[in-house]
Amino acid sequence: KLNLRISPLDRQVESKSSAIQQISLTMYRGALGVIRRAKSTAEAPMKKAAEAAAPSETASPSVALGPTVAAMSAAIATVTATTYAVEKFTASSCRPFDVKGTRYDQSTFSGRFSERLIACDPWLLTYGSEEVARAKTMVDNASTMIANPPADGSNIHRTLWESKRIVDATLHPDTGEAVPSPFRMSGYVPFNGPICVAMVVSSSTPALLFWNWVNQSQNALVNYFNRNASSTLSNETLAKSYAAAVGSSLAVAFGLATFIKKRYDPATAARLLRFVAFPSSVMASSLNCYIVRSPEIDNGVPLLDKEKGGKFLLEGETSVVAAKKGVYSTVATRAMLQAPVYFLPPALMAGLPVF
Repeated sequence: KLNLRISPLDRQVESKSSAIQQISLTMYRGALGVIRRAKSTAEAPMKKAAEAAAPSETASPSVALGPTVAAMSAAIATVTATTYAVEKFTASSCRPFDVKGTRYDQSTFSGRFSERLIACDPWLLTYGSEEVARAKTMVDNASTMIANPPADGSNIHRTLWESKRIVDATLHPDTGEAVPSPFRMSGYVPFNGPICVAMVVSSSTPALLFWNWVNQSQNALVNYFNRNASSTLSNETLAKSYAAAVGSSLAVAFGLATFIKKRYDPATAARLLRFVAFPSSVMASSLNCYIVRSPEIDNGVPLLDKEKGGKFLLEGETSVVAAKKGVYSTVATRAMLQAPVYFLPPALMAGLPVF
């Protein structure tokens, strides 16, 4: 049995040891505090620089100007070059001119595609009023020109088709007045194209809403300036379709953008925002088409006999069933046509490191 005794000397040693430990602990804490303050002071400028460089909704531009301009230029150049190639390739085999017909066979896909492609040629915007008037004169006197072809041996039918293309691209078929350039079919790529790009690359909710509104406004003006002057489509119906298109587009865009920003981190949200333009455009385009075409469902459409040259099957009678089929098919087509513009580009951009 070991009997331990603590002598007064031991107590003094223990007391001094404890005092030394307290002093050491105090010095350690003080040194640690100095180090932390020095580290914080050194990291402050770097943190501020990182915050300044980090993309934010307020600091960074809402729309990337560089990609927008590049995409617009590439689109205009591509469509113009492709149209030129198609026209040149089919120049020697174009059909005989018919003022009420089309240059390409509309019973084939290639014919329908070529006809729409040359109508979208941005180069058609470069023709002035004198050139358009000259082309219209040639079309109006087509029979005389065919009977007296030019002595240089040029293809008069091709010349007349090109003149008709200029006239159709510039003048309204019912009123004969010139349609403003931004609202022509040939103006779609240079004027509506940049709007579509801006919708896809928008990185903030305000920018997304703004470009959705601009897009639907531009579409409404295209419908207005190209409407059938002899139809019963009223300004009230156009106003309703515009309000519905803008309202649905902004509601879908705002709802999805808000959900994405609350649900995902900033980097993921920025990538997902590129796809918001697709559902908002689908909703707006489909609703717009339905409102404009809905009177057909109420009144029905006449039935024509294809085998008898398009004559009425029942004079004065209409079919609601045919009207519903036509309207619903058109609405579904309008929805699907948004995918190549608003879904495929952001999907391709997601796989490119530059974006």
